[in-house]
Amino acid sequence: MKKILFLYQFLINPKSVGAILPSSRFLGDKMIEKINFKKAKYIVEYGPGTGVFTEKLIKKRDSKTVILLVENNKGFYSLLKEKYKEQNNVFVVNGSAEHIERYLREFDIPYVDYVISGLPFSSLSKNISCKILLNTNKILKEDGIFITFQYTKLKKEFIKHYFTKIDIKREYRNFPPAYIFNCSTSKKHMEEFDDIKNTNC
Repeated sequence: MKKILFLYQFLINPKSVGAILPSSRFLGDKMIEKINFKKAKYIVEYGPGTGVFTEKLIKKRDSKTVILLVENNKGFYSLLKEKYKEQNNVFVVNGSAEHIERYLREFDIPYVDYVISGLPFSSLSKNISCKILLNTNKILKEDGIFITFQYTKLKKEFIKHYFTKIDIKREYRNFPPAYIFNCSTSKKHMEEFDDIKNTNC
């Protein structure tokens, strides 16, 4: 059922969905392996789709850890809203990740430890991508990590405008095979990058 929904949403929204099938469990495992679930208090996920990564986050998190899901696709949003309606500290927003600061204020989330992203930056506009990455950098705590996957490394240099360190891994057991980008930056470097970031937007 999830695969059928995913394929349907891809056919009607190919640019925002970005793939014809949900991510594999193998990709999901690599996406969360850098997360310290004992210390994480706030986790955000962009573009959770049918919830492949979300399931793993919920399974491993502390019960007090808050998870905020930001899904722009109304079909996936409705699925997630119903699926997690009984889960404590799991919130679902139907909107764009570029407005993440507003959503954090709405749910009284002061900062974010980890941002997990399934967004297809290769098909998003440069302006939208810029705003998402800029605002993601702003909300992460000093040792926070932005974790995203892409099907190519074409966006690596673009993402480096917003994060000083990018660790890349490959997962072949996914269709298509994917690159996992673990992105971070120290707060002392953030101010140095402000002019560059704003110029790119």
